[in-house]
Amino acid sequence: MDLRRVTIACAFGLGLAGVLQAEVERFEIKSRVPFAGGQVFGDVGVYDRLEGTVHFTLDPTAQQNKNVTDLQYAPRGKDGLVRYSADLSMLVPRDLEKASGALLYDVNNRGNKLALGFFNFGTRSNRNDPATAAHAGDGFLMQQGIVVVWSGWIGELVPGSGRLRLRPPTTSHSDKPLIGPVRYELYTDTRATSLQVNGSGHGTYEPMNEAMPAATLTHRQKPGDPRIPIAREKWTAMRESSTEDVRMSKMTVTLEEGFLPGELYELIYQAKSPLVMGTGLTSVRDLMSALRYGDGKENPLLQKGKSVVQRTYGFGVSQSGRFLRELVYWGLNEDEQGRQAFSGVIPHVSGAGLGSFNYRFCQPTAYNTQFRQHDYPSDRFPFAYQFQEDSLSGQQDGILKRCRAEVMPYIFHTQSSSEYWHRSASLVHTDTLGKTDIPVPDNVRIYIFGGTQHGPSSFPPGKSGTANLHNPGDFRYFMRALLLRLDRWVVADMEPPASVYPTIASGNLVPPTQQATGFPKLPGVMFPRVYQQPSLWKMGSRWKDHRIVDSEPPVPLAHYTVLVPRSSADGNELGCLNPPEVQVPIASYTGWNLIRNATSSAGNLASLRGSYIPFARNRAERMAAGDPRPAVQERYQSVEDYLGQMKKYCDKMVQKGYLLPGDVSRVLEIQGQRVAPLFENTPAPE
Repeated sequence: MDLRRVTIACAFGLGLAGVLQAEVERFEIKSRVPFAGGQVFGDVGVYDRLEGTVHFTLDPTAQQNKNVTDLQYAPRGKDGLVRYSADLSMLVPRDLEKASGALLYDVNNRGNKLALGFFNFGTRSNRNDPATAAHAGDGFLMQQGIVVVWSGWIGELVPGSGRLRLRPPTTSHSDKPLIGPVRYELYTDTRATSLQVNGSGHGTYEPMNEAMPAATLTHRQKPGDPRIPIAREKWTAMRESSTEDVRMSKMTVTLEEGFLPGELYELIYQAKSPLVMGTGLTSVRDLMSALRYGDGKENPLLQKGKSVVQRTYGFGVSQSGRFLRELVYWGLNEDEQGRQAFSGVIPHVSGAGLGSFNYRFCQPTAYNTQFRQHDYPSDRFPFAYQFQEDSLSGQQDGILKRCRAEVMPYIFHTQSSSEYWHRSASLVHTDTLGKTDIPVPDNVRIYIFGGTQHGPSSFPPGKSGTANLHNPGDFRYFMRALLLRLDRWVVADMEPPASVYPTIASGNLVPPTQQATGFPKLPGVMFPRVYQQPSLWKMGSRWKDHRIVDSEPPVPLAHYTVLVPRSSADGNELGCLNPPEVQVPIASYTGWNLIRNATSSAGNLASLRGSYIPFARNRAERMAAGDPRPAVQERYQSVEDYLGQMKKYCDKMVQKGYLLPGDVSRVLEIQGQRVAPLFENTPAPE
């Protein structure tokens, strides 16, 4: 489908405009240069890369902003508005008449740009400075005439490496500094005496200096173990000075005896003066509205006084996918004038999580897994888009609860099978006890890419501290087709391909044990004994109504039930939308992998990793290894036979709308190159 041939009459969402005119105040474009050296992208022509700053105003009294935590404490101008700003980056057709009307907003991940790597197969090298033909990849997005936009939305990032940053409001409008506990996990794979708190590129909340003597540092080997205190005189914490531009600065903890590799360390201290982090959500909402409806001084997408954008799509990977779910959850797809911000969103590999985006002293880049940062409140109720009851707390809620019908976006929830093991993904489409499937709302589709990990590894894959090779199963071809199908849904009300995900009713969603999944017993391969299971946490009396954490660390009260896809006898998953290389396999592709090293972390899930467990080349090798799976040459007579079976599957995927016709040859070429060595020096069949 060519988006440049699409026209649409946009119906603005109806709502009550506030007395104060707010949202995007102005665009400040600081540079405009040719993208990819002035490369011509088909009929669309040359793209320009714009860099600058977007300046926001926010009405703290607007009904649409009522769910932004601590917004009432942000300083206001004489007009009663709150002001803040964010970095802005755009790729725009030089000739705006060639724009298709579609805008793709790539929610940056920890300040990093990902869309060109996902949709264009562009290089990851220096990806925050996309300037070359290698960054443009095959030019897929550009050839469609799509405007690509990034902006800063994370207030805890420090400058460096081209990261996009948000400069959120302070809470200085409060009568006295707001205070509360903050908790940071520290971890290292190698011996170290000093560690940076909150990871590289991130700042920390300002501590109450008078309370730092009472700060605590603990360690333990795994989640659930008792925390062992470290004597206060054995460690120090040093924080760099804050500035007007960097209010959250770096902190380093030094431990006299050194940090043990594989141990989980936790720093807790009393902090003061939190930032209004929830404005990360409003900044994206208001940027989308401004670009879509033509608001804001010096708007770069205006042509003859009107915006060239008619429809807006949000794409977010992992943390950024959880961001999109949370934006919808808090009713923030509706701007202050009652208009829809995003036409559609694609939360990718978000699992069932929300995030640390909108509560006091939140940490937007924190997330929880089975082993690392397990106690952070990312995987928390509500998990599903459908309104339902939490069997543990009795609370009733759903991701779409606060979203009015007039501003409801279409949603493609896409994820790898790793999310079932690492991010509690089954809770997106089951009840909270894993007993029944639940309905999926009409505006939502769920696509599970079987046999894939959080992000495809390179090929040939390596291990780097894991028990098995990393998983190279590639879902990006599906993502390209689904993006265009989402646009057709918005433009022409053309139904997208059906959801594909494992269900309890089909028998393809089961408990995470080897017996239940049917995963084969393979020589030298250990099946996981652990998985990410979210908890109902006790976080203090003000959490539910005010989103303030008073209890650090939180106390687990009960656990939700997580299920995983069932496997075939080959060790490949059933009931999923499998990439061609998984459906026509030369290996077992799993959503799990295990840590393998000499530390206490061994045996835990390797964070967000899957496994690639090759089949034997031939029957003799298989029998010698004791592998129950048929060998490659027992399955396929030749490379041509293998590619013939794969083409049949690809053609089926094209027919159903999951794969673009133009991508089939590329898939066959890549997979043919990978399988060819397995048939070298093999006699031709008689």
